[in-house]
This record gives sequence, structure tokens and C-alpha cells, in this order.
Amino acid sequence: MAEATYDFITNAQKVLNQVKTVVVGKNKTLLWVFAAILARGHVLMEDIPGVGKTTMALAFSKTLGLQPSRVQFTPDVLPSDVTGYSILDQKTGELRYKAGAVLCNLFLADELNRATSRTQSALLEAMEEGQVTVDGISHKIPQPFMVIATQNPTGAAGTQPLPDSQTDRFMIQLSMGYPGAEDELAMVAARQGKDPLKQLEPVLTTEELLRMQEDVSATFVSEEVLRYVVSLVRSTRCHGKIEKGASPRATLAVVSMAKSFARLRGRDYVLPKDVQEVFCLTVAHRLSWKAEVREGEIPALLVEILRAIPAPQLK
Repeated sequence: MAEATYDFITNAQKVLNQVKTVVVGKNKTLLWVFAAILARGHVLMEDIPGVGKTTMALAFSKTLGLQPSRVQFTPDVLPSDVTGYSILDQKTGELRYKAGAVLCNLFLADELNRATSRTQSALLEAMEEGQVTVDGISHKIPQPFMVIATQNPTGAAGTQPLPDSQTDRFMIQLSMGYPGAEDELAMVAARQGKDPLKQLEPVLTTEELLRMQEDVSATFVSEEVLRYVVSLVRSTRCHGKIEKGASPRATLAVVSMAKSFARLRGRDYVLPKDVQEVFCLTVAHRLSWKAEVREGEIPALLVEILRAIPAPQLK
């Protein structure tokens, strides 16, 4: 795109407006997912089957012009299905790498918590370092790269909890939930005789998306705001009802998401309100709560943590 026509907000609106034509009534969820993409993060969606998680991921891949890849995880999926494997070339006598499903721009890991622990761990290097290592040789994953993983609710038949090392690599965890009655009606009506997904066209080039990600990365964060983020995250490590607090990776994730939201709000600097907006959804899935804490109490406890740390007054 020519320098004179590039506009971050305009590009963001084009992306979100098109995805909304397929995923109806979930504007806030779409905003969060796109913010994570711009922050070069990965997204974990926990929900019951059939509410549109896969459709949303495919809509983003088409709208952003990304090369998608999808694996439906079951107990018989092997790590090599994800990372790839080496085969012997009969002509040269050398090993030749056969790329796995994760070598793409947008990897959709469907029902990740139905896979074995060994297969789940095959994603760790890809998510953290943007590469996979097979037979001692590292293979770079094309950029941009992101993982959108879905998991069934904990305790559902045939599932096992994701390990901490896996969940900590997801920038945010979301739940779509059921659509409202009117939104569900609109969704059904839009699919009579046509598939809205097939009508989507890329509205950004890969270069434009990479530039937006670079803009997010370059967003200014003052020392006062950085100290505020550190104080918030550290407070989770000494809370009386939290067994295991958030990691330093969570601190980095909160800063990255705050930068993304600042840009989406039209600013090139982060304010404390950006941090407050992203803190709960960026940190919640990284925490282990004590046994007496009920799941329904967690949102209120996170807000309590947020209110306990005074926000800096920027000049």
C-alpha cells in the first residue's frame, strides 16, 4: 500500500467489518482476537462445539489473506502431523523434510485438549520461537504466524487439561458463548443457499498486516505504565486465593495487548486504561486458584486485584 493511503484504523475497520458479515453478534470477541493477532499473540477459545469458533478463525484467515492450516485433534494425532518429519530420499540418500501442518500463517488447532500430552507439546516451540525442530534441524515458520486453538470445556468427555506451559503461551483465552436470538436468526438467514465464508476476499496484503504489527510493537509505553503492569502481575503472586500467580510471560502479554488496544483506539502510546481493559482476559487463564474458589467468583476477584493497585497519573 502506498505511504499516502496507509491508515491503521481504516485497515482495522475493514478487517473487522468483513469478519462481522460471517460471525454475527460477537463484535467484542472479534475485536479481542484481532487485537491479539496485531500483538503477534495466540488465542485460546474455550466453548462448547458449534458456536462458531472455527468459522471465526477461517474468516480471519481469508480476510487477512493468510495461508491457513487446520488439525482436528484426537488421541491418534501424532507430533509429526504437527511439526513434520524427515524421509529418506532414495536418489540422494539424504533425509528430506516433509513440512507439517503448523508451517502456515494461521494454524487452527481444533479441540486441542483431546490430543495426547506429547502431541500438545509439539506446538510449544512453534508458538514461542516461530520454528519447529525435526531431527536436529530447525525450520522457520512463515510470518505472520498465529495459533487459534479451541478446547472443549474442562471435564468434557475425552479431554484432558492443557499443561501450564501450553496455556501460558496463549496471549488471551476467550469464550464466544451462544448468540442472541436475533443474531442467530441473522446467521441462519445468511446461510440459506450460500456460504458466507466463500464470499470473503482479502482486504489486506501480508505486507500491510506485518506493518500493522510493527506499528503495535513500536507503540510507546512510559516507565510509569510499565511499573503499573509489573505491579498488577506481581500482585497475583501473593494473593491469598491464588495458588500460582502469573508468569513474566504474562507481563509481556499484558503490555503487548495494551499496545494493540491503544493503536485500535487511535493512539501511538499506552494509557493505564488500556492496561485495565486487557488485564483480566490476558491473565485469567494463567492463574491457578485455591480449591475453595468457585469458578463464578474468579471475574470479581480479578477486578478486585485490578482495583487494589492504583493507576499512575500521567502528566
